[in-house]
Amino acid sequence: MVKDKKDVLRPTDPEAIALARKLMRTARFGAIAVLDPESGAPVASRVAVATDFDGTPIILVSSLSAHTAGLLADPRSSLLLGEPGKGDPLAHPRISLSCRARRLCRDDSYHARVEGRFLNRHPKARLYGGFADFSFFLLEPLNASLNGGFGKAYALARNELLLASPATEQLEASEPSAVEHMNADHPDAVNIIARAAAGTGKCNWRMTGIDAEGIDLIGNDQGLRVLFPEPLGDPNELRAVLARMTVEGRALLGSGN
Repeated sequence: MVKDKKDVLRPTDPEAIALARKLMRTARFGAIAVLDPESGAPVASRVAVATDFDGTPIILVSSLSAHTAGLLADPRSSLLLGEPGKGDPLAHPRISLSCRARRLCRDDSYHARVEGRFLNRHPKARLYGGFADFSFFLLEPLNASLNGGFGKAYALARNELLLASPATEQLEASEPSAVEHMNADHPDAVNIIARAAAGTGKCNWRMTGIDAEGIDLIGNDQGLRVLFPEPLGDPNELRAVLARMTVEGRALLGSGN
């Protein structure tokens, strides 16, 4: 008797959703698969990744790349995220997103926002991001397959992958200056929050993004996602929340912070 394929999937729960969103937010690179416009065969390549406020993946690609031609001919694509880590690479969590790619023209109302979030994540891309043959794409998730490790397979829908918050619209306007302010004027607080969350020694952490659910950081070429104690209901709460997280992080780290 053939076993029902659905039996291998676990019911999606808050833990699975949290893991999926963490993988999306912390990824710096991923493997994208597109369809070759000439042969129709799948083509896979590595791309640098950032995320929009709701978690939608952002990529910056050259028109000379084979995967760019594929995306322009057919927006259907897949994005694999997740670092293998030590030991068996198949024992580590990863997520495969089924996406529909949307290219952003430079006069698109979303372009400046998406560009800012990507360049915060990948500052070296400023060297070429403005070239005429480079374009930003939003890889809008349709659904996803999450593998959280051996025997932990889940199927997630779009609404389980993306963050919906009434605070997002206001946060879009204040986030760039808030990130710049924290990195320039409060790098000690950024490092305390990061070290308390990551449980690691001293590292030069840098904040790359803020959304209604948490903050994204980079340190030693590793991404870190730190959730707020509660999702923001009002962007005006941000300053107080970050101050509270700094105080609690300092207490957790002790006098040696």
